[in-house]
Amino acid sequence: MLNIGRYIIIVLLCISIPFPFSAICGELDCKMSDFGLVDVQALDSTIMVDLMYAGKDNFVGEAMYKGTDKAYLHPDAALALKKASAELHRIKPGYRLKICDAARPMSVQRRMYNVVRGTSKAPYVSNPSRGGGLHNYGLAVDVTIVDDNGQDLDMGTKVDHLGVEANIDKETVLVIKGIISEAARQNRLLLRRVMSHGGFHSLRSEWWHFNLCTRAEARRRYKVLDF
Repeated sequence: MLNIGRYIIIVLLCISIPFPFSAICGELDCKMSDFGLVDVQALDSTIMVDLMYAGKDNFVGEAMYKGTDKAYLHPDAALALKKASAELHRIKPGYRLKICDAARPMSVQRRMYNVVRGTSKAPYVSNPSRGGGLHNYGLAVDVTIVDDNGQDLDMGTKVDHLGVEANIDKETVLVIKGIISEAARQNRLLLRRVMSHGGFHSLRSEWWHFNLCTRAEARRRYKVLDF
């Protein structure tokens, strides 16, 4: 699953962490690291992290993560995001990617689904009893762009907005109707351009969500984060 280059990256990242790591990391951080996931900022310090599920400002309305403010991804996804970040710097020097959610353990997925089960929000959370989604493999990332002042670019909606306004296949109509601006549409196009350069695929209903592969491929090649 991992080639030798990716193993070397993981080893180098581990060496950079003060010893013993298990004595100083939070429980969730330790589990993420033990599973072989990569702290994205250790790989690319220019990427910002502001986990929306570490607080209550999200569509669930509850904090889902406790004891961590780091974004983790499978090494394959982390390297792809680093490539996307480099492309953004090339096109727009001073702009940076900002991660709002990344790897999500199945225990968190179950709690999240239980909160929205039976509500209109349920379709936006992959059912854990059906294997969850790409976040649960560390192969999906929710991401936006900030400018050289650290301010989020206008994308027409906030990250985690539920509704047609966040759909990427409605953007031209949304601009014509004055629901989002042309500048917001161009910012979304920029985000998709750099993420596609890294190897990610967009999600129709959420401009901020990107998958590295299909669910079928994830189930075939990777391990679910079942902790």
